[in-house]
Amino acid sequence: MEKSRKLLAAPYLIWMIAFTVIPLLMIVYYGLIDRNGSFTWENVMAMVRPEHLGALFLSLQLSVVCTIVCLLLSYPLAMILRGKGVNQSSFIVFIFILPMWMNFLLRTYAWLNLLDDGGIIHTICERFGLPTVSLIGTNAAIILGMVYNFLPFMVLPLYNALMKIDENIINAAKDLGANNIQVFFRIILPLSFPGIVSGITMVFVPSLTTFVVSDLLGARKIMLIGNIIEQEFSTADNWYLGSGLSLVLMIFILISMAMLNHYDKNGEGTSF
Repeated sequence: MEKSRKLLAAPYLIWMIAFTVIPLLMIVYYGLIDRNGSFTWENVMAMVRPEHLGALFLSLQLSVVCTIVCLLLSYPLAMILRGKGVNQSSFIVFIFILPMWMNFLLRTYAWLNLLDDGGIIHTICERFGLPTVSLIGTNAAIILGMVYNFLPFMVLPLYNALMKIDENIINAAKDLGANNIQVFFRIILPLSFPGIVSGITMVFVPSLTTFVVSDLLGARKIMLIGNIIEQEFSTADNWYLGSGLSLVLMIFILISMAMLNHYDKNGEGTSF
């Protein structure tokens, strides 16, 4: 039996080594050497340059805003889904995650067509004599695109955590005289905390590292740290600097993952 389990795990291990471990080792290798192959901290310390540090702070700011907005939108929705019947909630969840089956780039291009100066929203406002606002190339457009793309990653962990709460616990609290507000803050919210932490991590990490959303909806005017790293790899052909900046960004990802492991040790918010 033990040998069978090892054989079944072999494809997963090969996949992890080929597409996770080896690429990470390459990032570490290129990030800690220069073009001559000598060891250096210069690529990592390049993050303190004003242009890189400003992009990092802006990325952190937009990521935090995106995460907060997703949480405020997702928690009421997850509560509504929990109150529905099993069949109804399952269908609603299916409809909600259906856009995720479309390519990430295509979904972002759709918002570009909606928000562009000659896009659908702009045309409708002009036809009805309503004031028009140019959103493309602003932080608001980037946040809107990130919220749209990453919102399901917040809803699903919250929905999963809320569905695991025993209804008998809530009924017992009400029998003891607790009102709805007390039930929410003393029972539902604490028991759903693993889902909150999981959702925050799953939204914060991709929003911090994104470059497609800011590249399209930011009209190449707003540079996030993800855009700078992407340009170092693709345009400047400087894998050394790009890898060094990626190592610094990886610190924030590791902190987020450590928080997830600390507050959601049993995987209550991540197992669907």
